[in-house]
Amino acid sequence: MQKDIHPEYKHVVFRDKAADFAFLTRSTRTSEKTVEWEDGRTYPVVDVDISSASHPFYTGTARVVDTAGRVERFQRRYQRK
Repeated sequence: MQKDIHPEYKHVVFRDKAADFAFLTRSTRTSEKTVEWEDGRTYPVVDVDISSASHPFYTGTARVVDTAGRVERFQRRYQRK
């Protein structure tokens, strides 16, 4: 591996505000915002839109989708005349 060309790899907190879930891991991502973690240390925090705590695949819950409205709209649009 070449020296001095790789980004710094350090501890970062990823936070999913929608699910009120956060986890500490190592990453090359950085942030100006910080948060105090459970161990008393301060780490940079990266806010994410979705994580395993809020994604329907992992939670087993699906979002309500207006399928009836979409099907009726499709039929109206492409019905034979």
